[in-house]
Amino acid sequence: MFNHISRSVILIPLALAVIAAVAIACARLGQSSRDVLTRPAPAADHRIAYGQNEFQFGDLRLPKGEGRRPVAIVIHGGCWMSEYGLSYMGHLSGALAEAGVATWSVEYRRVGNQGGGWPGTFEDVARAADHLRTIAKTHPLDLNQVVAVGHSAGGHLALWLAARKLLPKDSPVYSPDPLPLRGVVSLAGITDLRRTGTACDANVTQLMGGSAKDKAAIYGQASPIELLPLGIPSAIIQGSIDSIIPLAMAEDYADAAKKKGDEAKLVVIEKAGHFEVVDPKSSAWEAVRDEVVALLKTGVPAKSK
Repeated sequence: MFNHISRSVILIPLALAVIAAVAIACARLGQSSRDVLTRPAPAADHRIAYGQNEFQFGDLRLPKGEGRRPVAIVIHGGCWMSEYGLSYMGHLSGALAEAGVATWSVEYRRVGNQGGGWPGTFEDVARAADHLRTIAKTHPLDLNQVVAVGHSAGGHLALWLAARKLLPKDSPVYSPDPLPLRGVVSLAGITDLRRTGTACDANVTQLMGGSAKDKAAIYGQASPIELLPLGIPSAIIQGSIDSIIPLAMAEDYADAAKKKGDEAKLVVIEKAGHFEVVDPKSSAWEAVRDEVVALLKTGVPAKSK
């Protein structure tokens, strides 16, 4: 009887330890990463307006230490809709700042805001990026090392930001002197506005003011895959079990970019969904951080061959 009790005393804590280990492993696999949408994010160091509209602002986070720092322009997702703002990207932005990268997380007019959609949403993202030239006059930013990082619909906007230098002069979103980027990181990004199969399909027509058939010309100025080649390297990061943006979209974009001569690295995070790629508490975070830092330091994706 004593032996039976002793084994029970030993086995029960062991079983609890195993359960705890499994729970931790599940959390690291990002199974609870959707709570990144509601979890309080680290506060920004500065909130700075880049225009007069209430949604034309950004959050600046600065790393500790001296000297000018490389910068990541961070663009949030949410199907370009006004219901979703930049708050959840504060987790990624804060973690990048801890890794030595200044972050400029931008808000912009979205569908549902006055002036949101085409071309206002695009104008705002472009204007916010270029405003870094003004911010760098009073904050220690190295504008020779800037990348764009976007999630979901923000991934679309980050890729578009990298391509806007290719727009025709008669485009309403043309800029004669866009801020140069060293690279771009798309996190579960929407890379092709004409393609269906995402959770944001219905919102694309709202963003663009009509269907691809009816608005063919402006879709050509807004869809990243149609603006290739970017002429700068990109890291296309996608969770293997993302149910919001299909993996095939990332795969097809990376293939198309390579065929056009771009250095485009596809990074598939196994067992990760849509939000793990922006959650520093998930197992996906190390790969995301490494790609951003590598593009800033070397101008090529991490471990690129």
